[in-house]
Amino acid sequence: MRTSSLKVGVDVPWVTGWTGEPTLGVRPCPTVGGALAIVQAERPGLGKPLYSHNHAVRQRLSVRDMLCPMCGRPTPLGDRWTQVAHPATAGRLRSVGRGAGLPADLTDDAILIDAGAIAPLHRACVDRSLRYCPHLKADPDIDVRPFPERWIVLPLIARGEAPAQLFLDRPAPARTAPVIGFLQLCGLTGDRDPAWREKAQPATG
Repeated sequence: MRTSSLKVGVDVPWVTGWTGEPTLGVRPCPTVGGALAIVQAERPGLGKPLYSHNHAVRQRLSVRDMLCPMCGRPTPLGDRWTQVAHPATAGRLRSVGRGAGLPADLTDDAILIDAGAIAPLHRACVDRSLRYCPHLKADPDIDVRPFPERWIVLPLIARGEAPAQLFLDRPAPARTAPVIGFLQLCGLTGDRDPAWREKAQPATG
């Protein structure tokens, strides 16, 4: 497998996976504080880019450390932009099973900027990606907006094979266990949705 002539972070987004980066399985990963997570080989630029697949470890790093998915460098406060995030209430995320990690004191009418698994980009990287990426050019839901100064990171759970317990005399059979795949990012706006309150109140009169 050859190293590509395409430059990571310039021609291909830093967070994109490559054919030369196979999944290595499930193991404790420092990107999520040592919790079990899906990990991949780290060989960006080897083989061909998989434009529709983020590298699991680099994705988690991008959200955890606010690294631009395009160039891989930190995004400073004031230069964090999202392309595909949209407002959603905390109640909406909870109702579809994506809000289990939200703080209990975050009310259902709290409005979040749901960025999914995509960390904010520098504005220059937003403009570059919109200029050259065919997938983004064809996406009707592009909505470039500043990302909030406060956010919540939520684990996106996948299913994986947990390793056998090493302290047992006999290897235990592998068991299916929840593991972290990607990290989800939600910006905190501090706003409330009055329509949510109206729906929650019984009709009177």
